Parts: sequence; C-alpha cells; structure tokens
Amino acid sequence: MAQHGTAPDAGAFDRMWADLAPVGRDPDGGYRRFSWEGADTDARAWFVQEAKARGLDVRTDRNGNLWAWWGAPGPGAVATGSHLDSVPSGGAFDGPLGVVSALAAVDELRRRGVRPARPLALAVFVEEEGGRFGVPCLGSRLSTGEISPERALGLTDADGTTWAAAMERAGLDPAAAGADPATLGLLDVFVELHVEQGRALEDTPHPVGVGSSIWPHGRWRLDFTGRADHAGTTRLEDRNDPMLPFAHTILAAREMAAAHGARATVAKARVTPNGTNAIPSLVNAWLDARAADEAALEAVVAGVRGAAERAALEHGVGVAVTAESRTPLVAFTEGLRDRLGAVLAGDGPAVPVLPTGAGHDAGVLAAHVPTAMLYVRNPTGVSHSPHEWARPDDCHAGVAALADVLADLLTGEAVR
Repeated sequence: MAQHGTAPDAGAFDRMWADLAPVGRDPDGGYRRFSWEGADTDARAWFVQEAKARGLDVRTDRNGNLWAWWGAPGPGAVATGSHLDSVPSGGAFDGPLGVVSALAAVDELRRRGVRPARPLALAVFVEEEGGRFGVPCLGSRLSTGEISPERALGLTDADGTTWAAAMERAGLDPAAAGADPATLGLLDVFVELHVEQGRALEDTPHPVGVGSSIWPHGRWRLDFTGRADHAGTTRLEDRNDPMLPFAHTILAAREMAAAHGARATVAKARVTPNGTNAIPSLVNAWLDARAADEAALEAVVAGVRGAAERAALEHGVGVAVTAESRTPLVAFTEGLRDRLGAVLAGDGPAVPVLPTGAGHDAGVLAAHVPTAMLYVRNPTGVSHSPHEWARPDDCHAGVAALADVLADLLTGEAVR
C-alpha cells in the first residue's frame, strides 16, 4: 500500500466487528439478515448508532438506503459503503466488511488529521442480496431508476408480504419509492470495499486488490405447471409431473455453463403441494446465470430455456421462463481504477486488478456515478456460506487501503 498508509488502529474495527457478529447469526454459524426483518433492522440500528457516535449526519433516503454524512451533504461528495443483509445462511463478511471498514476508515482519516475538501458519505444499501424479495441490489436499482417503483412495490417475500408493506412497517412511505437523482447527483465517486468472492489474491502477496469489471448476470424464474395426482396409484404414462422437466433443466444448466465457460446454478425451488406421496402440480425454480460476456450469457440462458421447453413438452407440462433481474457487463471507471491502483501501490509493485462474477451495488451505480471496488483477500475463496472468511490482518489492511483511497479522493482532484 501507499507509504502514507500506516497501519490503522485495529481496535475500532475489531470492536465493531465483534459487536455486529452476533446479529442474525444462526446456530450453524451462517447469517439470516433479511431486509427490514428483525436481524436486519438490528444491524441497521447498529450502523446508525456507530455513525452518530462519530458525529455523522444519518439520513434514510426514499428507498430505505442509509446515508451517513461527514460534512454537510453537497455536490462533489465521495461515497463508500456496502450492505448488511445476507443470503440465507450466508457468511459474515459479504457486505458487512465494507460497512464496518467504512466506519473504521473514518476513524483512521481523523487519526491522520485528514481534512476533507468535499463531503464523505457512508452508504448502507437495502436488499442487496435479494434474499427476501428476490431481486438483488433492489435499493440501488430503485435509486438509479433501473427498476420501476411499481414493480418493486409489488414484489413479495415467501410469506406474501409486499415490498410496499415492508416499507410501511419500517416507517417509510412506499409512494416515495423510485429514482433518486437528488441523492445520486451529489456523488462524485463511489468506492465499495468487499471480501473477495474467489481466491485470486491468496496466491499473491497482496491483501487488497482492485476491481476491473463485473460479469453480466441475471436471475430467471422457471414455472413448471403439471397436474397433481396420487404417487402410488397414477401410472407413469398417465402423469404430468413437473419435477421431471425441472430435473432436466438443472442438468442442462450445468451442461450449458460448462460449454460456455460460464456459471449457471439452480439453487432455489418451491414445490406445490410438496407432499411425499403426491405428484406435484407446480414447481417454481430460479436460474442464476453469469458469464464473461453477453454472448456467452445469452447462449447459456437460451440453452437452458430450450432444454426446459423440450422436457416440458415431452412430459405434458407447461413451462414459462421470466427474467426477474438482468445486469449487463460492468466495466469500472478505468481512470478511477488506475488511480486507486496507484494509490495502493505507492512505490511498490502493482496491485492485482480482478474481474468478478459477483454482483454488487457498485455495479448498479456504475452507469450513473464513477465507481470502483476494492477486494480483501479471502484465503479459501468461499462465499455465501458460513465458511466465508478473511484474516483479521487482511481486514485491517483493507481499512488502511480504504482510508488511503478516501484520503486521495477527499483531498485531491475531483473525479468528475
């Protein structure tokens, strides 16, 4: 890292990490922090408390995202942050590492005596994982206008609660949801620190890398409609069993991903009526697909769709495929990426520049604000799992790196 990036006071980071760690943790060590439910509400309250303890001005925007301001909100602001919600049984680091590091970086900047020439905002985006309502990065998608408020407000969780109802229960006005150019217009740049979701850095001497791009990716819902019947009395030739084309589709996803050097996963499904002695009437499943370029992604999805339709026809089952979210290739701002790399390298060797297949709020904001990402080394590469981990020393290095970058952006030349 840069020579001015002295080791930060690890105590503040370690204390905050220990305070946040129990919130939403399951007995298996994984996390369940679903937007605006108990653990997520507690985590958000924790952030507000920590931000206010630092004298930051905390505001909730029209979509439920939190913004903690160091300095009066105004144009030319530098922003950082991440999210606090999780996937089901997710890891401790995905999202919270960026939030805790942002708070710790404020402490470090003050310890160094940095006097910002422009405002700094710490952001916590809501529903980044899509764990409750199914659409990832929903808070940032709403703020950028990349999803309509009408569609977002009608989204439902597994219990049938709508996004609109969840907002109301959180004390927010659903009628105000939607594009937020007033807030985004204040930002000169957004930098998100995140645990690496992969292990490219582990084989290097670098605890922190810089993001280059995010693969195009999306989620598609597949609805297989058959006919419920008795498992013990219905002849095989008389069945319209939606589980059979569903099984073909899972295998096709793996085959298409392997054929195109991509990623395709079917990891969530609902079976109706879900009885051991009843042929299902309906299977709802979700395909997550990602690829290095748009052509490969389209080929994967088309191949999976074709396999699903052929298998459904063979077994007398209806099938519908609906795109629920779609994110194109994101190339982070090249000049900003190079600037961050130079700051972190200082007089030393160049830091790694990494692409990723994982989506982030920074990727959504990239079409509207210059954005960049920092990745903290993950020794196993495991993510979205209780086994997700980063070494304490690497986390501390991440805080120092973020502070270095923010110091440069807050006191140096504006990005735009």
